[in-house]
Amino acid sequence: MFSGKPFVFQQDDTPAHTYNATQAWLRNNNPDFIQKKESPPYSPDLNPMDYSIWSILETRACLKSHTNVDSLKKSLCREWERIPQEILRAAVEVFPKRLKAVIERKGGDIE
Repeated sequence: MFSGKPFVFQQDDTPAHTYNATQAWLRNNNPDFIQKKESPPYSPDLNPMDYSIWSILETRACLKSHTNVDSLKKSLCREWERIPQEILRAAVEVFPKRLKAVIERKGGDIE
């Protein structure tokens, strides 16, 4: 997925992801998994979608106004497919630097 480079799987705090069976499966199948008890609280500073990708999608998908939710969804999906892999990869690769900054700020915002 990332040119053979190691990665750490991080998830959000939705109930399906924090469910004990899900946590157990990830512990057994993903050695670099960040467990629920070790995971930082929700932080847009640590979510590539929030600190990078949503602004791209919003800019592109909302160039024209939408008359309904379905139109907006279609536009977002179309624009998601058009984002180059290099941009997505760059958003993920900056994560360690952002994580270090959040740790240095003791969980505080970095932006």
